[in-house]
Amino acid sequence: MAEMETGTLDPMERLLAERACERLLVEFLRRLDLGEPGTVAELFTLDGIWEWPAGERLVRGREALREYFASRPADRLSRRVCSNVLVTVDSATTAHATSYFATYRVDGYRGGIVPPRPPVNVGHYEDAFRRVEGRWLLASRTTHLAFGGETERLGGTERS
Repeated sequence: MAEMETGTLDPMERLLAERACERLLVEFLRRLDLGEPGTVAELFTLDGIWEWPAGERLVRGREALREYFASRPADRLSRRVCSNVLVTVDSATTAHATSYFATYRVDGYRGGIVPPRPPVNVGHYEDAFRRVEGRWLLASRTTHLAFGGETERLGGTERS
């Protein structure tokens, strides 16, 4: 049935939906690294989910997501690199995507340039999108880590 639904979208509608979903993913990373992390929750549906199956972590609902993202340490410096974004539009109101990521992160940041180090996490995201009142939002994000480690605390103490 999804094939029939997407068959009704003209190529421009499909392109606009793909671009809106891609932009949402980039905005997610920008808010985490350069903005106000708590506002990432606004990019999810009210019943949105973020989960990590390997870590048995699950955050459900926009308010729980807001709390989770806002609890990020104030002295955390992070940069996420995302690539290989493949969005598939399933219908006029649903889509899904896969993208790859590498996360560079330290805690205890006090300013200046930090010497380079390997990424803390490398993996891929599986995302589901839903169009709500004309706006594309994340319905769910699943994080799959292929490589993962502890977040270094500058000054020598390890932390995750």
